[in-house]
Amino acid sequence: MKEKLEQIKQRAMEEIQAVDGMDKLNEIRVAFLGKKGELTKVLKSMKDVPPEERPKVGQFVNETRTIIEEALEKEKKLLAAKIREEKMKREVIDVTLPATRKMMGHRHPNQIALEDLERVFVGMGYEVVEGPEVEYDKYNFELLNIPANHPAKDEQDTFYITKDILLRTQTSPVQARIMETGRMPIRVIAPGRVFRSDEVDATHSPSFHQVEGLVVDKGITFADLKGTLQQFATEFFGPETKVKFRPHHFPFTEPSAEVDITCFKCGGKGCRMCKGSGWIEILGCGMVHPKVLRDCGIDPEVYSGFAFGIGLERVALLKYEIDDMRLLYENDVRFLNQF
Repeated sequence: MKEKLEQIKQRAMEEIQAVDGMDKLNEIRVAFLGKKGELTKVLKSMKDVPPEERPKVGQFVNETRTIIEEALEKEKKLLAAKIREEKMKREVIDVTLPATRKMMGHRHPNQIALEDLERVFVGMGYEVVEGPEVEYDKYNFELLNIPANHPAKDEQDTFYITKDILLRTQTSPVQARIMETGRMPIRVIAPGRVFRSDEVDATHSPSFHQVEGLVVDKGITFADLKGTLQQFATEFFGPETKVKFRPHHFPFTEPSAEVDITCFKCGGKGCRMCKGSGWIEILGCGMVHPKVLRDCGIDPEVYSGFAFGIGLERVALLKYEIDDMRLLYENDVRFLNQF
């Protein structure tokens, strides 16, 4: 029996020394010390050993178990140290290398211009409101004094979804919805995306952004409109900016005007940006047409108001001297990081 235990110990030690991984080491532990292992078989055969020899045999079994367990534990520590060393070599960090920089987001020129614009009008007491991009013909055209036979309602200019539903061509429908509530006074700006059937080029896109303003109250005059837009121009484009109003026609305002500002590049002397005129057109405006007020449930004998519409891309192109509108939509980080 002693010789058999010596053979078991010798075989276990040889296998432990040849082991190359934790899994194999565990297999050796089970093979020699497990419930069905070599030493367990020896203990089960004790019934065949004479009673007077059983204590010695039991002692030999325990000594063999202890030697094998110590060898297994020693090899386990060696393997763990080896694995850790290899892991450290693989995961070593060279602190002299430059760190990996994360790409940070950047505000779009349109967003910067919009925030600047909103800051100006909120400072004058305006509220920022929004409305649906998919709109009813009623709000987009009819309530704004644009009849069924008006050229703007042609499918060549407007994206119709059904006969009565379309992609809004302006943010003026938001103004109509605000007036329809009947809450006075009204002092709002309505920024948002609009859609028109335009070919893409340096100054046009089928999808762009507008910011429209509306004021309705008792005693509102064209002088209030002029003062408001002068204040906007000086805060947005610079304190030396002058404003010029030219007569124009819009169905929803009467009288109506186009608004020009002195070229902030040349100060009105004439340059490439203003095409030598010294002036740059920036928006359209006018006094709200009495029919529009009446159709929206407001008495034009009591209330009056003014409205204006600003192309967001236009003022962004002007303010940041961008010569092609398409650059705003290409998502080129090299371009966007300039702003």
